[in-house]
Amino acid sequence: MCRDLFDKLIASGGPHQKTIIFCVRDLHAERVATLMQNLYMEWCQTFGQEPAEHYAFKCTAASNGGDYLADLRGSSRDFFVATTVDLLTTGVDVPAVRNIVFFRYVRSPITFYQMVGRGTRLDTPSGKLMFRVHDYTNATRLFGEEFITSPAQLRKLASSGAEVPYDPFGDDDSERELIVQVAGFDVHVTATGRLVLTLVDGKAMPVPLDVYKQQLAERLLAEAPTLDAFRAFWVQAVERNNLLAALPDGGQSAVLVRVLDGMEACDLYDVLAELGYGLAPRTREERAEAFVYKHANWLSSMPAATAATVRALTGQFAKAGIEELENPQIFNTPAVKRAGGLKALQAAGKPLDVLRETKERLFTV
Repeated sequence: MCRDLFDKLIASGGPHQKTIIFCVRDLHAERVATLMQNLYMEWCQTFGQEPAEHYAFKCTAASNGGDYLADLRGSSRDFFVATTVDLLTTGVDVPAVRNIVFFRYVRSPITFYQMVGRGTRLDTPSGKLMFRVHDYTNATRLFGEEFITSPAQLRKLASSGAEVPYDPFGDDDSERELIVQVAGFDVHVTATGRLVLTLVDGKAMPVPLDVYKQQLAERLLAEAPTLDAFRAFWVQAVERNNLLAALPDGGQSAVLVRVLDGMEACDLYDVLAELGYGLAPRTREERAEAFVYKHANWLSSMPAATAATVRALTGQFAKAGIEELENPQIFNTPAVKRAGGLKALQAAGKPLDVLRETKERLFTV
């Protein structure tokens, strides 16, 4: 994506355009900044140009990125490409920004409009009369979605973990705050962001959501450095529970993020895989559907009743996630019993082995 974006900058006027790239997490932002810097240096060398000292840079709350905002805003010969997570979503005025780039998935129309809003200011000194949106994650599907909400709807949204909508005709947004209970946490919801009340050095303190998510991602990567390692943990109940217990707040952090990001239809695997490894999330139902067609050859190699039972098992996953596949009563559920149940799995080998492989294949689609 970085190569494609850089080529588009070259084609639309050159690399020296103020650009904000929204990334998945702090580490992702760091890597994107490095790649963009390398592409720029390569271009300068090829065309004999004197490079700017700081072309691409990370600008996130977790790395004190606010220190660079003045440079992004004021410098016309340096600090061109800012990679961020949430820090530049709201409350930042950089009129010269010509490109808004989505390298992260966005579900909330409110967040999307706030991100796009960073590019809407005209800038007479630089001659900016327009800006471009470069969408690599289908974020622009949110254009046209409602984002101004009545007070009653506002409280309903907040209690479900959504952002507080921005109302340009309402009261001072800086004074508006809701404190709601989400997955056992106190979450402070304001027009400019969300704060999670968590323990910091033994004291309960509100932490910006993007910082909290970054801490979660860092801990996850420390326990499972690669997606393959994470997947291997996830399909084994004991290892998965140990992994979750090692995360901030004993694994409840993942549940909190699932609610706040509107991902209740996803297994926690997809919540953490997106956060830690940048994997595009699937809902449980999407995983079950993808399993059936992507592993059609594997299913067709089984006796018909066995294949039907495996499909019924993935249907149970679609309803309640991986824990449902580990429920001792799963073979007594009506759908699984109708398909053939435990006896049908025995026709293909040891039932636990078939179930384990089914779980592994579910998380490779």
